[in-house]
Formats: sequence, structure tokens, C-alpha cells
Amino acid sequence: MPPAPCTMCWAEALKREKETLRLRETLTDLRALARQIGREEGITEMELRSGRRKKEISKARRRFCELAVVKLGYPGAQVARFLGVATWAVVRAANSEEWPKIGSRL
Repeated sequence: MPPAPCTMCWAEALKREKETLRLRETLTDLRALARQIGREEGITEMELRSGRRKKEISKARRRFCELAVVKLGYPGAQVARFLGVATWAVVRAANSEEWPKIGSRL
């Protein structure tokens, strides 16, 4: 018979599983998060959920995706359905960094 796993190994495995699955007891409602970001960025929830590509709206949408997917652990597909966009767009926005400004070197 194989030896029983040590208690410390078991605790470490549970910790890693929780981090990997990003299990949370309570998740912030996406609508509440959209309102909060809208207030902070000076846009409405409808503008955030629209397909408009104004700089301010795109920046707020990117921030929303990053918070919802990376920080809160929502699946990209769920955030995409909320925003009315494709899943790849949400995942890309959540994992992207802001583009650096290109100087006058070009």
C-alpha cells in the first residue's frame, strides 16, 4: 500500500487548488462593478456595455474586464455575455497592458 500523504502536503494541495480555481464565497455582482467603474471613469453603465470605441470607454471596459476576470475570478465567457462582446475580446482586454505612447521617433 502507498503511504498516506502527509498533512502538510495535503494542505498545500488544497491551497493550490483554491488559487487555481479562484473559489470565492461571494462575488461582486457584475452590474454593481460596472456602476462603480462607470462612476470612477465618468461614464454610464450603458456606455460601458455599448460597442463604442471612444478612448475613455475602451479604457473603462478594459479595466472592467481586468477586475472581473483577473481579480474577481469571473469566467471570460460570463463577462463577455454581460458586455455583449466576444469571449476572446474580454480575455484579451483582461490580460493586456496599456499600450505605451509612441514618441515622435516614427
